[in-house]
Amino acid sequence: MDLHQFKQDVIDYAHQIGIDSIGFTTADPFDELKQKLVDYHSKGYASGFEESDIQLRTEPKLSLPTARSIIAIAVGYPNKLKGAPRSRRGDRRGMFARASWGQDYHNLMRKRLDKLAEYIEERVPDVEMKSMVDTGVLSDRAVAERAGLGYTGRNGFVINPDLGTWTYLGEMLVSIPFPPDDPLIDSCGDCTMCVDRCPTGALVGNGQLNAQKCISFLTQTKGYLQDEYRYKIGNRLYGCDTCQQVCPRNRGINTQHDDIVLEPEILKPRLVPLLKMSNREFKNNYGHLAGAWRGKKPIQRNAIIALAHFKEETAIPDLQEVALTDPRPMIRGTAYWAIGQILGDEAKLFIEDHYNEEIEEVQQEMLKGLEMGRN
Repeated sequence: MDLHQFKQDVIDYAHQIGIDSIGFTTADPFDELKQKLVDYHSKGYASGFEESDIQLRTEPKLSLPTARSIIAIAVGYPNKLKGAPRSRRGDRRGMFARASWGQDYHNLMRKRLDKLAEYIEERVPDVEMKSMVDTGVLSDRAVAERAGLGYTGRNGFVINPDLGTWTYLGEMLVSIPFPPDDPLIDSCGDCTMCVDRCPTGALVGNGQLNAQKCISFLTQTKGYLQDEYRYKIGNRLYGCDTCQQVCPRNRGINTQHDDIVLEPEILKPRLVPLLKMSNREFKNNYGHLAGAWRGKKPIQRNAIIALAHFKEETAIPDLQEVALTDPRPMIRGTAYWAIGQILGDEAKLFIEDHYNEEIEEVQQEMLKGLEMGRN
C-alpha cells in the first residue's frame, strides 16, 4: 500500500465528515511532556480531573501496544451566540463557556472518530485502533502540537492557523505507520494579553496553567468556592473563555457546524430558576451539554454567587427559601452568604434569626456573608 496516498485519502475523508484539521505523528513517547508533567504536579498545579499516571499520559503504546502512529483531529466550535438574551436587573443571567455550547463535545468528537475508524478499517481490515477525546489518558494538546495542528500558546491552548483556539481535540492510535507531519513552528511572540487579562492569575507563562486558580476548574468544583475567587467568577456557571477571547489569533474566527446547535436560552440561562431546579429538570434542560457533567450542584452554587455578584435584591426571597429549605449544607451556606453580600446590614436580622438552627459549616458562611466585602 502507498501510505502517502492512503494518508491523503484519510485526510480527504476526514474533511468530508466534519473534521476541520487533521495531522499525523508517530506513537513514540512524549519525553518532553513527561518532565513538564513532573514539574506540573510537583508545583500543585494539577486539577485532579486529568489522568494522574504520567507514564500512561506520555507513552502511547501503553494504551495500544501495536500503535505505530497517532492521528490528531480538531473540530472548530462557534464562539458567537446570535440572539443571546441580555442580563438585566430583575432578570439576571449566567453563562456557559463556549466549549459547552451545543451537544456534549465528547459525543460529537467520538462520532467523527468512529466514522474515521470505520473508513480506515474498510481499507485495512486487520488494523488496530484506539480513539480518545479529552477523558483519554494521552494529552490531546501534546498530540495535536506534535502532529502539526498548531502550537501551544501562552494560554495553554493549541493555536491552529485557521481555527484559533476554539477547537475540540481528539486522537486515534493506529497500528499503521503513516508518514508523520512536522510540528508547526510559531509562537505568541511578545504578546502576553491572555496572561495579563486572566482574572485570577492562573496563567503562569510558557503555556503553563495553575488549574487550582483557573476559573474554568473552579466552576466545576463541588464544595464551597474559596473566598478569594467568589467575585472573580462573575456570572460564569461553567468554564471561562477570557484567555481565548482576548487572544489576537482568534480575531475573525467563528467556525460553524450543523451538528452544533446553539440554544441562547439554555446557554445564557436565567439565574433564579436554576436555584430550585429538580434533578429531572436539570437533566432535561442541560443534560446534553458538556457543562452538565458534574451535575447541578456546582451550577446552582455558581448561580447563587452570580446573584451576589450582581447585588440582585429581587432574588432575595428565592435565596431565603433556598437558605431555609435546601437539604445540602453547601448550597444553604452559599445562599446565606449571598444574602449577606446583597443586603449588607439589612441581612443581619434574617441571619441572626436562623443562626442557631444551622450546623457549624453553614454558620460560618452566615457570618462570612455579613463580614466579607468584595475583593
